[in-house]
Amino acid sequence: MIELTKMNNERFYLNPNLVEMVEMTPDTLISMMSGKKYYVLESVEEVNERFRQYYIGINNPARRQKKPVKTAQ
Repeated sequence: MIELTKMNNERFYLNPNLVEMVEMTPDTLISMMSGKKYYVLESVEEVNERFRQYYIGINNPARRQKKPVKTAQ
């Protein structure tokens, strides 16, 4: 999930896998596959960079390695 800001400064999280389109209208408009639309304060370029970082993170092989579980002593 990526964090974005609605036009009323409310923060929310969006699943990039469900985004159909990002437009500059001149505000940034994100259209979801469900038909829902969100206007956000971030620029199209910033949204694109957050998507890019999200996909880099989930495709990073090092992230898939199981981390040792710490036990209370």
